[in-house]
Amino acid sequence: MKLEFDEKQYEVRSADLDGMHLEYRAYENIPYAEKPADDRMQRLSIYAPEALFSSADIHSVPIFMPNTVGGYMPGPQEAPGHDFMGRVNATYHALMHGYVVVSAGARGRGMKDAEGRNIGVAPADIVDLKAAVRFLRHFADRIPGDTERIITNGTSAGGAMSALMGCTGNHPDYEPYLRSIGAAVERDDVFASSCYCPITNLDHADMAYEWEFCGIQDYHHMHFEPPVEGESKPRRTPVNGIMTAEQIRWSQELRPKFAPYVNSLHLRSEDGTEMRIEEDGSGTFRDRIEKRILESADAAMAGGAALAEDPKVASWLEISGGRAVKLDWDGLVKYRTRMKEAPAFDSPALNTPENELFGTAEINAQHFTQFSRDQDAQHRPEAQEAVIRMMNPMGYIDDGCAVKARHFRIRHGAADRDTSLAISNLLVLTLQNAGIDAELAHPWGVPHSGDYDLPELFAWIDSICGR
Repeated sequence: MKLEFDEKQYEVRSADLDGMHLEYRAYENIPYAEKPADDRMQRLSIYAPEALFSSADIHSVPIFMPNTVGGYMPGPQEAPGHDFMGRVNATYHALMHGYVVVSAGARGRGMKDAEGRNIGVAPADIVDLKAAVRFLRHFADRIPGDTERIITNGTSAGGAMSALMGCTGNHPDYEPYLRSIGAAVERDDVFASSCYCPITNLDHADMAYEWEFCGIQDYHHMHFEPPVEGESKPRRTPVNGIMTAEQIRWSQELRPKFAPYVNSLHLRSEDGTEMRIEEDGSGTFRDRIEKRILESADAAMAGGAALAEDPKVASWLEISGGRAVKLDWDGLVKYRTRMKEAPAFDSPALNTPENELFGTAEINAQHFTQFSRDQDAQHRPEAQEAVIRMMNPMGYIDDGCAVKARHFRIRHGAADRDTSLAISNLLVLTLQNAGIDAELAHPWGVPHSGDYDLPELFAWIDSICGR
C-alpha cells in the first residue's frame, strides 16, 4: 500500500448541533501506514472549516489532534458529532473555533489479527499516533493546517497518549515499530499536548496510589457497559467492596516504596525547594499538592460554590474570609474515596487493563512491576523493560534524543481517583524542571473525565499559537 493524499477527495458537509451551525470539509478514512497491522483501524480523517479555504493561507491554522483511546482499548476515528456520553464532541467544537482537526485511529488491547495474535499491545497505540503525525508531515504542502502547530489531546489512557506524544518526539526507541507498519520517514514531534487525567507512569502508579489511599479499605467505582438499543449513553452500575486481608497487606507494603522513587528524582519547585516525601508520607511534595487543592477550592468558591456550607467539605477544609486556607490531608483522601483495590494497576492476578496492555503477540497479559510479579503465585512473566519504558513519558523528558513539545496543559479533577494526584504532579514538575512550559490544575469536583473546559483549552491553544 502506497501512502497517498488527494486534496480533491473530500465532501462538504453541514451540521447543526446545540444551536451551532458548522460547514466543513471531510477527508476521511485515509491509510497512514503502508503495511498496517489492521487496515480498518490504522486510518485517519482530516476535517477543516469550509471558511478556511477562502483565506489566503490554509496552512497557517493550528491542527487539533484528539485521540479516543480509553482504558488502553482501541481508539477509533472521531467524526464531528456527539461523544459516547452524548455531548457535542471536541472535534465539532474545535472546527467551530476555526481549527483543522485530525482524528487518527489507534490500535489497543484486545485486538487480534487473522491468526489470533495480539496486535494492540504496547507500544501499538503510541506508534499509530506517531505514524499519523508522520503522514501529516509527509503531505504538509497539501493538507490544510499547520503541521508545525499540532496540538494533541486525550483523556485517561488517551491523556497518557497525549503526554507520550509530547515527550517522545522522534525518539529512536519507536523506530523499529514505525518501520514495521510502513510509517512515513518524517518527524513525529508535536507542538503542544493537552492531557486530561493521564493514566501514566504505570510502573510507579501502584505505589503512588497506596501512598495516597493506604488506610482506606473500602472501594467504590462504576462498571460501564455499552448502551442498550435505543439509548445513546453507556449504562453504569455502582460497584462497592472492601479489600481482602491480602490486598490490605499489599497496600501497606507498597506505600513506603513511593517516597524513595520521588526523592530520587530531585525535583524542585519554582522557588528552588526540593520536592520530597518523608517517611511518614508528608513532605514538600505533598504540601505542593495540598496547595493546588486549595487553589481549586478558591476557584470553585469564586465561581459561586458554597463549600463552607457543605459538611462533607468543611470537615477537612478550613475556609476563612471566603478563601481556602488549610486542609487536612487524611480528610481530603477520605473525601476523595478509594476507587481501586491494591495493587491498582499491576494485578497479581493479571486482570487489569494495564496487564493486558503489556501483553505480547502470544501472551494476553503480563506484569510490569517486580512487586506484583513477586506476589503472583504462578510467577508469570513481566514485560520487557524497553516496552515498559516506551509507555512512560517520564523517562524521556531528560532524554536528549527526544524532541519535547513546547507546551503542556494537564488537568486532573480533584474528584478523580483513577490514579493518584501524585502522578500528574510528578509529570508537570519533571517537565517544568526541564525548562518546558507546563501547567496543571485540579478542577474542583471533577471526576475522571475530559474535554469539560473546551473554551479554556482553546484559549490556551490560541495563546501559545499567537492567535
